[in-house]
Amino acid sequence: MTRQIAVADVGGTHARFALAEIDGGRVTSLGDPVTLKTSEHGSFQLAWQEFCRRSGEHPNELAIAFAGPVGGELLKLTNNPWVIRPALIKERLDVDRYTIVNDFGAVAYAVATLGDEHFQHLCGPEQPLPEQGVTSVVGPGTGLGVAALLRKSDGYDVIETEGGHIDFAPLDVLEDRILVELRRSFRRVSIERIASGRGLWNVYEALGAIEGLNLTIRDEKELWTAALAGSDSLANAALDRVCLTLGAVAGDIALAQGAAGVVIAGGVGLRLADYLPRSGFQDRFIAKGRFERRMDEMPVKLITHPQPGLIGAAAAFAKEHG
Repeated sequence: MTRQIAVADVGGTHARFALAEIDGGRVTSLGDPVTLKTSEHGSFQLAWQEFCRRSGEHPNELAIAFAGPVGGELLKLTNNPWVIRPALIKERLDVDRYTIVNDFGAVAYAVATLGDEHFQHLCGPEQPLPEQGVTSVVGPGTGLGVAALLRKSDGYDVIETEGGHIDFAPLDVLEDRILVELRRSFRRVSIERIASGRGLWNVYEALGAIEGLNLTIRDEKELWTAALAGSDSLANAALDRVCLTLGAVAGDIALAQGAAGVVIAGGVGLRLADYLPRSGFQDRFIAKGRFERRMDEMPVKLITHPQPGLIGAAAAFAKEHG
């Protein structure tokens, strides 16, 4: 029996909503998303009401992909001032059933259910993701998301983590100096401070201080444009460091999770689709000492579906509620 549900993907900068259809525990369709800026709405409830107004629908079932730890009486987004109280969702949003998953847990659900056509090869052998075992999901966006997908003979499980907040480990002399500069701004420097959308700005400022240069770029949008175009040497050097760090981190996560495959996701990951294969990502991913051969034999893919958080949230709801 086909049912219509609402899905939401709530991040640090945007909240995306859509209508989805599920049938027999599977997602059969996903409608066009409505994208709202979180800074323009005082709460998730107000953003939800705006989505219902724009769509002309008010489904009584809802799946939410949430950019922060999931669990407890109060959910606080990592890079967003909104809070969600699960106990009040049914009452405040006027829904009968709901599912809440971590945002990169949702991406892992998308990885589990999407076909090969939604993945672009980055490095390693050109073969499909493993049908059994662990696939690590690593995603630079506003922050850095990490999850694990465990495929088994009788199905799959998603393991949500906060792996983006582990410590940054410099791997050369320049990164030692970058860490010193970042410690002037952050008491603790996590990998998210570098391998993320905001990380590009952090590295740009750090390199400017190391080089003794005045920064000529004033906002993140301009910085990304200049870095990808190669029109500003300092911006481009910062982007190279972001890619190197992302490669090292993705490899570390794969080792820690015992993975047989890796998927890079997130808005920044998609933005780097053409740049990553030409960067130092692969070299850093493989450079794991005695495990270099294992890393070189691991397929690494980029998810290209435009809304993995939304379709993944719908998949999580379908798996939980049938």
